[in-house]
Amino acid sequence: MSRPGHGVAMRIALIGTGRIGAFHAGVLARHPEVGQLVVADADAARAAEVAALTGATATATVAEALAGADAVVIASATAAHAGLIAAAARAGLPAFCEKPVALDVPGTLEALGAVEAAGTELQLGFMRRFDAGYRNARELVRSGRLGRLHTVRAVTSDPAPPPAAYLPLSGGLYRDCLVHDFDILRWVTGREVTEVYAMGSDAGPAMFRAAGDIDTAAVVLTLDDGTLATATAARCNGAGYDVRLELAGEDDQFAVGLDDRTPLTSAEPHGPGRPDKPWTGFLERFAPAYEAELDAFVRLVRGEAANPCDGRDALHALRIAEACEVSRRERRVVPVAEIPGGAVREG
Repeated sequence: MSRPGHGVAMRIALIGTGRIGAFHAGVLARHPEVGQLVVADADAARAAEVAALTGATATATVAEALAGADAVVIASATAAHAGLIAAAARAGLPAFCEKPVALDVPGTLEALGAVEAAGTELQLGFMRRFDAGYRNARELVRSGRLGRLHTVRAVTSDPAPPPAAYLPLSGGLYRDCLVHDFDILRWVTGREVTEVYAMGSDAGPAMFRAAGDIDTAAVVLTLDDGTLATATAARCNGAGYDVRLELAGEDDQFAVGLDDRTPLTSAEPHGPGRPDKPWTGFLERFAPAYEAELDAFVRLVRGEAANPCDGRDALHALRIAEACEVSRRERRVVPVAEIPGGAVREG
């Protein structure tokens, strides 16, 4: 895989110009190392609009976007991820892709195989790894400040559900939403999840039942050192966008995502009230992290930094989500070892 020379402006191809793709386009257009941004989308009008707003060039096809590119950023619909990853690999191009690689383990393994065969790089978009609070939490665990870590509690709650048309394509609440918590749980603690017990409810809007999905979930996870973790998710959290991680140890306890915009009101007489400006969504809450992960990708393409989140990390998080699906369906504890793909380990 050839790399652009130091100081040479890069040409980046961006595939997908929806909400997150448009955000990425703005970040890349502002990046000092990016000299040319080329965008493509199945919706040509949308691609043209994003190009006009960011000074990028819109192309009619993915092939045109990839031609002459130094790297690819994939922000397309989930169903297209694996194919675009493989196309980038065949072209010898490093790729950044929003999660997931694919909606199932076989599709993920096939895409990762294409990357491995080509000898290219694939960075996955688990942006929480670049958030200041999560990075501090990782250091706190490793420093021993908490003592023996015994309990971890993860929360992800959206203020409003996604469009009904999105649900059948999302992969479900565990794969689409909680997969972020599963990844960050591994990354912050440095431990592997060995088993899960998952429950879910579809008692909210009827569109979830129609899609065979759930709008609320709770998971108990056991880590390989015996630490217990819980992860909850909700699609209808009217108070605001709430993403937190609580780490409890024998010596201390810390929380990520606890600030003056956390949509949490105390029931105590003298506790904090409702925040004036609760977080409204993931783009607002994690904007600096999204920028940082793309900067990390640029440095990876330059050969100046190691891959901070490769495809194998995405596979491990997906296997946990798959185990949750089995657990909910069969109402039992599921060892993650039951899910295929465990032989692929981090290098």
